[in-house]
Amino acid sequence: MANTLLPIEERNLTPDEVEHLDRRRRRGQLFLTIGFQCLIVFFLVTIWAGQDFTLSPGLAHPMVYWDALTGVLSIIFLVAGVRLRRGSNEFLSY
Repeated sequence: MANTLLPIEERNLTPDEVEHLDRRRRRGQLFLTIGFQCLIVFFLVTIWAGQDFTLSPGLAHPMVYWDALTGVLSIIFLVAGVRLRRGSNEFLSY
């Protein structure tokens, strides 16, 4: 009997296609993990970025730039991770 939890296009895959699909989903899980770690760093660095933005003269705001970079990286990794993990209906804990 076919597994009804799987999408229709994934029910008749060859072993090589299944391996490729698993690799794509594992890469998506990795990107989600990196994205959430960047998000945590972004929120923690926001404290120093606010102080740096307020007290540093001119355009010398290195913490603001690092904060913006981690925020952008977080969004990029989270979006890529969700895209690569599409179709997965299980929770991976590795």
